[in-house]
Amino acid sequence: MSTLTIGTYKLKHFDLNAKELMDKYLKLISVDLSDYTFAGNYIWLSTATGFYTIVNDTFCLFILNSGELTMLLPPLGKKNNTYKAILECFEIMNKHNSNKNYSKIEYVHENILEGFVDYLEEGTLIYEMLKDFIIEKKLVDYIYKVDDLISLKGDSYKSKRNEINKFKKIYPEFSLEILNKTKHGNDVLNLFNKWVKDRTTYMPKEEVEIFLDGIYFERFAIKRLINDYENLDIIGLVIYIDGEIKGFTVGEKINENTASVIIEKTDFEVLGCAQFIFREFTKILKDKYNIEYINVGDDMGFENLKKVKMSYRPNKLIPKYTIYQK
Repeated sequence: MSTLTIGTYKLKHFDLNAKELMDKYLKLISVDLSDYTFAGNYIWLSTATGFYTIVNDTFCLFILNSGELTMLLPPLGKKNNTYKAILECFEIMNKHNSNKNYSKIEYVHENILEGFVDYLEEGTLIYEMLKDFIIEKKLVDYIYKVDDLISLKGDSYKSKRNEINKFKKIYPEFSLEILNKTKHGNDVLNLFNKWVKDRTTYMPKEEVEIFLDGIYFERFAIKRLINDYENLDIIGLVIYIDGEIKGFTVGEKINENTASVIIEKTDFEVLGCAQFIFREFTKILKDKYNIEYINVGDDMGFENLKKVKMSYRPNKLIPKYTIYQK
């Protein structure tokens, strides 16, 4: 296991061994962003090097990319430990990086912005304490009431109901199964490859290169998800038609009230499959975790994905921020 020593801190390699410790600190905070889980970070770090350490009794997750060190999340822990930890983490990054401008903390929940206030200075206005940082608003997570996604009531969901009804009429022999690594792993990867091919076929040429850059990372993420599926506290659903996989989706619990959909892929040629598996999976997430909300992540800046996620009428949009030190 590799480590990275910076000053007095020894950063450990972020792998499955970090799960128990990270989960412990995640329980000390209450946020509903999809980024605040072990599995969500572990899966997407399959092509990069993650490191972690404890700073002022907070869990701090770093990523080393092209030789520069940044943070994937703010320090995780009790609020009164956060401010000092933030300053220490910037010191760690600044000591390692070739330029302090590379140092940043990403995916900061708006509630955790309070952690950038020094709790020792009572009465100080928050904007005065934030003068030492640059706060940049990034993407938003889309969050829905789970019962809305299950019932699909009202005119705003009419097209979703129609797609699902058409699917069930055309493909009455469909079958749903809880994802099993051994039984479904290869089929999931094969469907993902078909999905990529279909997407690029119908995508405007100017978007293909950007899309493929992101897909490179997503392919590795899915492979890691399958390889370590049984160790990640996640649940998946697959759908078959005539013995062929036509869709899969995977999710997890974020907190007591919210679960997330980490990934979902369906065959474009099977109309209504995406709407159908999404609704069925929300039922499973509600039954398993007894949650009130579903978080489907952000739209990665893709306009088409934004339109799809908005079409389900999100109950709330939760912004994510990136923090730089001035």
